[in-house]
Amino acid sequence: MTQPDDLKDLAPTGRLRGGVVIAPTRTAFFAIKDADGAAHGVAVDLLRFFAAQTRLPLDLQLFDNSGQVTDAVADGRCDVAFMPQDAARAARVAFGPPYVMIESTYLVPAGSSIRTIAEVNHAGMRVVAIANTTTMRSARRASPDASVREVPSVDEMMALAKAGEGDAFALSKDSFASLLPHLPGARVLDGNFQETGIGVAVPPGRPRALALVTALIGEAKRNGTVRRALDAVGYPDEPVAP
Repeated sequence: MTQPDDLKDLAPTGRLRGGVVIAPTRTAFFAIKDADGAAHGVAVDLLRFFAAQTRLPLDLQLFDNSGQVTDAVADGRCDVAFMPQDAARAARVAFGPPYVMIESTYLVPAGSSIRTIAEVNHAGMRVVAIANTTTMRSARRASPDASVREVPSVDEMMALAKAGEGDAFALSKDSFASLLPHLPGARVLDGNFQETGIGVAVPPGRPRALALVTALIGEAKRNGTVRRALDAVGYPDEPVAP
C-alpha cells in the first residue's frame, strides 16, 4: 500500500505533474496532440496509470523535446516523466527502469549517396538533431568531423528534411518508422550509433518518489499496461524492456 510520505515525495503539490514530449506522429516515446489539444501516446497512458494507482489528479505538461522535459524534472517543476537515458541526464535526474529500448541512427534524404553511418563522419556533412537530447549527444560522438545543427522540435527537423537542408537527420528508429511516409525517397541507415532505454525519471533527492515510480513501472509491465500502450500506437512488435 502506498504511504502518505511516498505520495508527498512524488507529488509535493498534491497533483501529479507529468511531462510528455509532443511530436508530429506517435512513437514508442513521442506523443501527439489531437484537434482539441489533448495529448495521446505511450507516455500519456503510463502517466494516467500512475495517477490512477496513486489516486492523484494528473496535470500533463507538454514539451517540444526531451531536453526541455529533462530541465523541468531536474528543476522540480515536473514530478515524473519518461526520457531516453544517458550519463548527462543521469547526473541531473533520478532514473528508474526503462519501459522500452530504442536505437538511434540517421535518416538521409532522397537522392543521397550516403549508405553507412561512418560516411556521415566527414567535414562538410550537415547533421540535424534535436537540441539537448541523448541522440544529439551520441550523434556528436559518432560524427565529430561533421557539423551538427540543433533544432528545438521534430516538426522543425521534418521541415528541414523536406527542404533538403541537411545531409543526415539523427533520431530514433521507431520515430523514423512513422515519419518516413512523409519524406518520399528518404532512407534510414542500417545499424545504430546509440542504444538506450526510455526510463522513468523523477527529480533528484526524492528517494521515496523513485522507489514508488520504480514499483509502478514494474506493475505496468506485469499487468500489460505497457504492452497495450505500445500496441495502441502501432508498435506490436516492439518488446517491452525487461
